[in-house]
Amino acid sequence: MTAHHIKLEKTEDGIAILTIDRAEKRNAMTYAMLFAFIEKVREVSADDSVRVLIVTGAGGTFCAGTDLADLSTIPGETRGVRGEAHEGDVWWPLVSCPKPVIGAIDGFAVGMGAEFSSQCDVRIVSDRARFAWNFAHRGLVPDTGAGSWILPRLIGHSRALRLLYSGGFLEAVEAKEIGYANAVVAPEALMETALAEARRYLASSPFSIRHMKALVYEGLARDLPDHMKAHVTALSACFKSADHKEGVASFLEKRPAKFTGR
Repeated sequence: MTAHHIKLEKTEDGIAILTIDRAEKRNAMTYAMLFAFIEKVREVSADDSVRVLIVTGAGGTFCAGTDLADLSTIPGETRGVRGEAHEGDVWWPLVSCPKPVIGAIDGFAVGMGAEFSSQCDVRIVSDRARFAWNFAHRGLVPDTGAGSWILPRLIGHSRALRLLYSGGFLEAVEAKEIGYANAVVAPEALMETALAEARRYLASSPFSIRHMKALVYEGLARDLPDHMKAHVTALSACFKSADHKEGVASFLEKRPAKFTGR
């Protein structure tokens, strides 16, 4: 079992830090690690004390992908996929998480590591970060579906297909230039920058954020009329929420808001 390589810490101000900690293997994921990762994200999703999630890797690497030694223990002809197609939090745990998710990405983010980086809402990367969707080198398609659905919507179809076809690296500087990375910093400043970004979101309503995240991701698959129906439902819910009442009161009373997420 290697589930202990997935570590979760929580700060006093409501930030959770989820670390893939198997530096001796460049944080390559075994099956046990993957399911532990998914369970930890579920834990964060259900914890009202957590406002923002940061996902990172230990030892100068984000995640070098699936541990192929572990994968090879099950022949491909008999190997099942990790879940049913409708099980969103199994395939896209970070998208399914209702909290803002920041990727603090240092070094290699390859294969599954690149997929998880695409699932983050915001990517803060070190100047030595390198992304590769190298599934074609292994006779596969992107293993969570993020590389074939989210990535083209982030950087455009042509850029995404070039990365998928070649399996080549997207370097940190280019990632920033094309909008994949939100910021590029020195490795030693990575976590400090990610925490500063996370704290920017603490002034916002968790109720609003939860609905905004759902509207944005679900909106990618909707036509405009369906999106506007969902928008009207969400806006109506916001009007009735305690967070909206508190947001207005705090403005009128000229004080910081004390949101409850309800």
